[in-house]
Amino acid sequence: MSQALENIQIAIFASGNGTNAENIISYLKSISNLHVSLIISDKENAGIHEVAFNNNIPIFVIPKSDINIGDEILRHLKSYQIDFIVLAGYLKKVPVNILQAFERNVINIHPALLPKYGGKGMYGKYVHEAVVSNKETESGITIHYVDEIYDNGEIILQEKCSVSENDTAETLANKIHQLEYKYYPEVIASLLKTKINVKKTN
Repeated sequence: MSQALENIQIAIFASGNGTNAENIISYLKSISNLHVSLIISDKENAGIHEVAFNNNIPIFVIPKSDINIGDEILRHLKSYQIDFIVLAGYLKKVPVNILQAFERNVINIHPALLPKYGGKGMYGKYVHEAVVSNKETESGITIHYVDEIYDNGEIILQEKCSVSENDTAETLANKIHQLEYKYYPEVIASLLKTKINVKKTN
């Protein structure tokens, strides 16, 4: 990590509308030493740009064609002295050099109970469609550390919700969103407060 942990600088990686990111930003505003200082996206026109603008947070778009994408991202992270990375609907694999530089400081949220319904291509509506199609009776969220394999890192927290026979992918998505909005900011804050406390006692 880039600095003493009196204050922690957070980067959010996002590809979509940014609803999870917006919720995280709003939650962390009440915690004085945790700061969302940077947003990284891989899409020019995603809703996350409006979230960044409304919260006065710099956002950088990483070109898909950039063969040195990991180096480019790392340059931005270092420039903003980022300590911790939160994936919030980011659909690309995080480059290995980022994971090495931020070991156990990159987390993700997945809209299913891993290891079920994880892996490449399993995100958003595709997860919910599969859960409903397979007539599962429960689903939920998994918050986990990120490693080099999609949806494979050590699990931090799982929370469940029921899936009824009347649920559709859309209604299940709404249930999952509620879990995401409640638990993801809480887990982020808890992890980072622990890092600050550990630093202070050492």
